Amino acid sequence: MNRVDGKGGATATPRFHGRRHGRKLRPGRIDLLHSLLPRLRLVIDDCSAPIDPRLSFARSVTDVWLEIGFGAGEHLAQRAEENPDVGFIGCEPYVSGVASLLSQLSSGNDTNIRLFDDDSRLLLPRLAEASIGRVFLLFPDPWPKKRHWQRRFLTLTGFDMLARVLADGGDLWFATDHMGYAGWALQHAIRHSAFTWLARRPDDWRRPTDGWIQTRYESKALAKGDHCTYLRFRRRNRQENGS
Repeated sequence: MNRVDGKGGATATPRFHGRRHGRKLRPGRIDLLHSLLPRLRLVIDDCSAPIDPRLSFARSVTDVWLEIGFGAGEHLAQRAEENPDVGFIGCEPYVSGVASLLSQLSSGNDTNIRLFDDDSRLLLPRLAEASIGRVFLLFPDPWPKKRHWQRRFLTLTGFDMLARVLADGGDLWFATDHMGYAGWALQHAIRHSAFTWLARRPDDWRRPTDGWIQTRYESKALAKGDHCTYLRFRRRNRQENGS
């Protein structure tokens, strides 16, 4: 099976690794998947034209931020509430996570949120270049076994995809409680010509930045005494090196 990339060419459909279904959902959450999700779902069709994400929202937005793998959705919901002028796209293939987020939005605070309930690697090539102002990748599966490392999102290919969709000066916020993945991400970012690591002192990666919103997974990790790493990378100006 092939898909159409952002330039109109055909590329192989990425193989998805991870869970899509968990425990049986409560009836109320099943109802939300049938009633609310279709209204918020960001649909990609077979057309090769790039998608301008700003046009996906019912009203004008000043910027668009993307969260890859939003888990239970508490971070995405709070960010969207605190930044009503920003459009938010959340990617999450895990059905229980999508249902959890929908339950937080059922009161109507969803006008600046759109959801892609599938693998983010299907969406990213379809988004217009430089159309995203910020990307969040918070506590993704670290795939700790060496034979699974290439399943991690932040490979050179992942950085390539993010470099294309991030606007000049846009930020990638990455957090993990797995030191191996933190080192892996930093190594790949430093090797990539489009990104600059923003840390200037140890606290810049040992402590979250101002305005940080703690996720459920992060809270559990900290409660266990695990150390978390917070990395921020900035998209360089395209005119600097042509990337």
